[in-house]
Amino acid sequence: MSSPSGTADPTADDVNPAPAPADAPAAAASDETAGDRGALGIVITLCLGGLVASLMQTLIIPVQPELPQLLHTSISNASWVITATLLGGAVAMPIAGRLGDMYGKQRVILASALLLVVGSLICAIGGTLVPMLIGRAVQGMSMGFIPVGISLMREVTPPRLTSMAVAAMSATLGVGGAIGLPVSAWVAQTWDWRALFWASAGLALLITVLVVVIVPNVADSAGGRLDVVGAVGMAAGLCSVLIAISKGKDWGWASGATLGFLAAGVVVLLAWAMFELRHSDPLVDLRTTAKPTVLLTNLAAIAIGFGMMAQAIVVPTMLEVPDSVGGFGQTILQTGLWMAPGGIMMMLFAPISGMLINRLGPKLTLAIGGAVLCVGYLTAYFLMNAPWQLAVASVIGSAGVGIGYAAMPTLIMGAVPITEAGAAVGLNGLMRSVGTTLSSAVMAVVLAASTIDLGGGHQVPTHSAFRWCFLIGAAAAFVGVLITLAIPRARARSAELAVA
Repeated sequence: MSSPSGTADPTADDVNPAPAPADAPAAAASDETAGDRGALGIVITLCLGGLVASLMQTLIIPVQPELPQLLHTSISNASWVITATLLGGAVAMPIAGRLGDMYGKQRVILASALLLVVGSLICAIGGTLVPMLIGRAVQGMSMGFIPVGISLMREVTPPRLTSMAVAAMSATLGVGGAIGLPVSAWVAQTWDWRALFWASAGLALLITVLVVVIVPNVADSAGGRLDVVGAVGMAAGLCSVLIAISKGKDWGWASGATLGFLAAGVVVLLAWAMFELRHSDPLVDLRTTAKPTVLLTNLAAIAIGFGMMAQAIVVPTMLEVPDSVGGFGQTILQTGLWMAPGGIMMMLFAPISGMLINRLGPKLTLAIGGAVLCVGYLTAYFLMNAPWQLAVASVIGSAGVGIGYAAMPTLIMGAVPITEAGAAVGLNGLMRSVGTTLSSAVMAVVLAASTIDLGGGHQVPTHSAFRWCFLIGAAAAFVGVLITLAIPRARARSAELAVA
C-alpha cells in the first residue's frame, strides 16, 4: 500500500500483521485437538488391553464345575486353575511396574500383551491339568499390563486429561471381572469350552498389534538392573501367603498345610524386606513405600479391594441359590447379566471420577468412593428380596469401587518420583489383590457358617449368612474411608498438583 505522495507507507507492514496473531491461536488449537486425539487413541488402546487382561479373572468360572471332568483330575486339583491366575497376577504387577520404570513402559506393556497371547494358547491347546495351570498362571502375569499402563498415562496425556485417563484405566480392573462372567458363560454355552481361550488369544493378539501401532515408546526408561533375588523372594513369600489364604477353607484353617504355608510366607517376606532395605537398587523401595501417603493409600487399597470382591462373590452366590430355599434360582448366564450393569457403571463413572479428582483432590475422591461402596452394601443388606434389588445395590457399590480405584493411582503417582511410578502403582495393584484374596477367604467362611442342606451333601448359605457378608463388606469399606482420611493433607495436595 502507498501513500498519496507515492512513497511507500512506513505503516503498511503494520496494517496487515493481524492475520498472524489471529491464525496463531487457531493453529495452536488445531495442534491441541490433534494432540488430544492422539492421546485418546493411546488411552483407548490401554484401556482395552486392561479390560482384556482383567477378563481372565472370571473367564473360567462358567466351566469351573466341569473342570475335574474336562481335565481328568480331582475337584481339589481343579481348583488350582483359579488360584494359578491369582498368583500370577499378584506376582507380576509389582515386578512389571519395576521393569517398566527400568526399561520403558511401552516395552513391558507389549510383553504383557504377548504373555496373554501365549497363556491363552497354552490353555486352548492343552487338555490336562498341568498345561492348564501353566497357561492360567501366564495369563495372570498379563495383569502387569494394568499398573504399567496407568503409570504411562501421566507421560502420554495432556494434564487436563490425565485424571480421566487414569480413572478409565483403573476401572478396567473391575469392569473386566464384571462383564467377563456373562460373556464367558455365553461363549461356553454356545461353543466348546476351549473357545474361551481361543477368543482370549485372539483379543490379546489384537491388543498386541494396537500397542505396537498406537502406544508410543517414550523415553521413560530409568535404567538399572533387575533385583532378581528380590523378585524371587517376593514371589515366593507372596505365593506362600496367598496360597494359605485361598486354600485355607479347603485344607482347614488350623491344618498343618495352611499354617505351614502362612508361616513360611511371613518368614520369607520378612527376610525379603531386610534384603530390600540393604539393596542399592531394590525391586521395591520400601522407604518410599513407608511414606504416609503411599502406605495409607496401600492400606486403603486392601480395604477397597476387600469390598469389591465381597460384592463379586456374595451377590452372584445369592442369585444362584435355588428358589426352593428362598433364593432366586438364576443360571450363571442370568447371574452375569444381573451383575453386568455394575461393571458398566464403573466405566461410566471414569469421567466423573476424573472431575472429582481435579476438583476435590484424590484424597477426598478416594474417601467418597469408599463411602459410596459402603452405601452399596447397606442397600444390599436392606434390599435383598429380588434380583433387581441386588442389581441396584451392585450398581451403587460398583460406582464406589470405580471412584476409589481411580483415585488410588493418582495419590500414589503424586507421592513418588516419576522413575518409581510404575513400581509404586504395581505395588498398589498388589495390595488390591491381597484385599480381594482376603475377602474371598472371609466370605467363604461366613457363607459356610450358616447353611441349608439340600440333600446329597449339597448345602447353600442362609439369608442370615448373606446379611453378615453385606455388613462385613460395609465395614471394610468404612475402614477404607477412615484410612483415607488419615492421609496427610499436604501430601495429598502434592499428588493433586502432580496431575493438575
